Amino acid sequence: MKADQRREMFARLAELNPKPTTELEYSSPYELLVAVALSAQSTDVGVNKATRRLFPVANTPQAMLALGEEGLKRHIATIGLYNTKAANVMAAARMLVEQHGGEVPRDRAALESLPGVGRKTANVVLNTAFGEATIAVDTHIFRVANRTGLAPGRTVRAVEDKLLKAVPAQYRLDAHHWLILHGRYVCKARKPDCGQCVIRDLCRFRDKQDASPDA
Repeated sequence: MKADQRREMFARLAELNPKPTTELEYSSPYELLVAVALSAQSTDVGVNKATRRLFPVANTPQAMLALGEEGLKRHIATIGLYNTKAANVMAAARMLVEQHGGEVPRDRAALESLPGVGRKTANVVLNTAFGEATIAVDTHIFRVANRTGLAPGRTVRAVEDKLLKAVPAQYRLDAHHWLILHGRYVCKARKPDCGQCVIRDLCRFRDKQDASPDA
């Protein structure tokens, strides 16, 4: 995809959704960190249902430690891999209290040192909580970047690196949200809704659908 096409792509996505954001519900960097950690291989809808019960009783590292691992498990038992996620959330809470004064650090290395926090989670927190122009590549973004020709790559890191170069600077802060929402609701894995796609004419995908699946 050429530079002018990339600019046009994001201009259209921005016009469609001027203020994109995550669909995870949170009110602080710590709540976001926990929600993203819980969202691995789970839906945002499912995570939100669990955190609506969890955050009123434990929305700080200190409160999470007071709740305890078994108490946490009871709140997130509907989420996949909840045993492993509970152990990681508790270990991360302990590290935040002991090493960061109970605050979520605005530093990639410090974030990635937390149990259960990888590069993608760190990117989400840096972008959404702290306003840094990072791009967290999940399955949706990986698919959109490759299908459209925006930033093709064989690995998640390769796609991330290409996106940081390909996305025009003025759109980089919100690019993560536009791309994930586009992948989630339009450029879907099995049935892309090409008939309703605002960037169809710019897209390099060879197997475009002629119309919306609902048509």
